[in-house]
Amino acid sequence: MRKPWVVGVLAGLLLLGACGDPSSGPESAPPPVPSAPKASSTTHQRPAATPEAETDTEAEPNTGAGTGTKAPAQHARPTVLYLGDSLAMENQKVLGGLMRDELKARYTSAPYSGTTLCDYLEGTGEDSLVPPKDKAAALVRTLRPDFVVLQFWGNAWDYTPCMNGIAYDTARDKYFARYTADARRLTDQIAGAAGGNRPKVVWVLQGPDPMTPDRVRRVNTIYERQAAASGDMLADAGKAVSPASARYTWSQYLPCTAYEREHSAYCTQPSSGRTALHIDDDYLHFCLVPTTSTPKPCPVRSPGILRITRAITRAVAAQLD
Repeated sequence: MRKPWVVGVLAGLLLLGACGDPSSGPESAPPPVPSAPKASSTTHQRPAATPEAETDTEAEPNTGAGTGTKAPAQHARPTVLYLGDSLAMENQKVLGGLMRDELKARYTSAPYSGTTLCDYLEGTGEDSLVPPKDKAAALVRTLRPDFVVLQFWGNAWDYTPCMNGIAYDTARDKYFARYTADARRLTDQIAGAAGGNRPKVVWVLQGPDPMTPDRVRRVNTIYERQAAASGDMLADAGKAVSPASARYTWSQYLPCTAYEREHSAYCTQPSSGRTALHIDDDYLHFCLVPTTSTPKPCPVRSPGILRITRAITRAVAAQLD
């Protein structure tokens, strides 16, 4: 590994703002997405306050072909709840657009930057970055969703109070044990809040981390085991932002997909046939403008975000067939 690259990564860790998402530049919706081919951390900063949960319930969303699946009949419109950390924060607008256009979904997102699974548990009180009204169980009782999509990179440090100081760097066994227990508790609270009409929990598998690659692999394994134990499901969004032959090898650039080649905004280096997933000083987030201290959805077209949200949408769509 070259020394300048390491220095750049470490500088990025120090300079990223609040695990948040960018707030500069006009918000741009992605163009219609065609059928997908058959093949196909949250950062360590104190999070700023996150806006209230956003709900979108347009009666007649525009329908595209982004997932390559047939939109369900009107009576089968799913209700989707999306929770998570700063990766979910930057993804939420694009995912909402795909869910509405492709699945005619009723969609609500309530991500909070810098969070862990325990932040969404009821009973964490003041030791949580998520207010009571936006806890997973509280939103399930209110919205009665068909799917609860959970996207967590694996935060665990001093600015995530409910983790009680347990961090990967200093107490790895405790860190993984805590995530395993919290995944089980969160699933149980979601099921209990739903009563007899339990939603499917969608665990989003994370992409590579160049600093702690084994950590992400093991966090994903926790999600896989929890999904299997509770009869829930996975969305391997991380695979969409990994090299085809190396699932856990981090790369700033990947070859452009057919869709990205056809839509120049998503193929950032057409002359070399590759596209950027990350900006130079942020190895984690996929928004192609710098993060700021105020968490917001990504305001620019970003290939990594589109790849991730398409993978999530395809996973939900597969359950509706």
